[in-house]
Amino acid sequence: MLNKTAIVTGSSSGIGLATAKHLLDNGWHVAGWDRDVAQIEHANFESVAIDLMDTSALSALLQATAGGAFGAFIHAAGQMYTGSLADLKVVDGAAMWRLHVEVATQIAQALTPSMQAAKHGRIVMLGSRVANGMALRSQYAAAKAALIALSRSWAAELAPHGVTVNVVSPAATQTAMLAHPSRTSSAPKLPPIGRYIEPAEVASLIAYLLSYEAAAITGQNLQICGGSSL
Repeated sequence: MLNKTAIVTGSSSGIGLATAKHLLDNGWHVAGWDRDVAQIEHANFESVAIDLMDTSALSALLQATAGGAFGAFIHAAGQMYTGSLADLKVVDGAAMWRLHVEVATQIAQALTPSMQAAKHGRIVMLGSRVANGMALRSQYAAAKAALIALSRSWAAELAPHGVTVNVVSPAATQTAMLAHPSRTSSAPKLPPIGRYIEPAEVASLIAYLLSYEAAAITGQNLQICGGSSL
């Protein structure tokens, strides 16, 4: 039986919010882990206030939820700092690495034992087409590229236990991040389809990867790019 309980990080906005709503509409129970105010009111939604950048606080939360077996983990929390090579700041790179890579690792370590025991689990990381490399986004690209390597490695390890791990990498998506001051030096590029990707489109792909029908898809970096990769 499919365990329709999920943790979604970054559930208060953008792709994380769209994903949480999509899952709730399809009968899932969702725990939204975020430091921002929850944007969802639903009987099956639990808002969990957490600063994911705080290693100790996250460890305490994971210990407190150790008794609960989640069927899925979607890591949608993210942030971007941009800049030329000459202007890169170590603190910015460390913050992106912490949120995108270390947080994903910390949560996955806590959740996968119960998934393996159940012989079923789904992990989806939010990647980016920028992982292939892009001017003025080197630190962000490095963090997102690391997610792909992590996911492929975990997928190979966990496949025999019924746990899949995939990355969904959108092109520029219509979220608040498009206009965030942290990316003023590197404007988003409009995909060939003539519009930005909608968060709901990304959420739909993520939801499919959580289904039984997607049990044979693992270790993949799936791009939803509006033709940007052509």
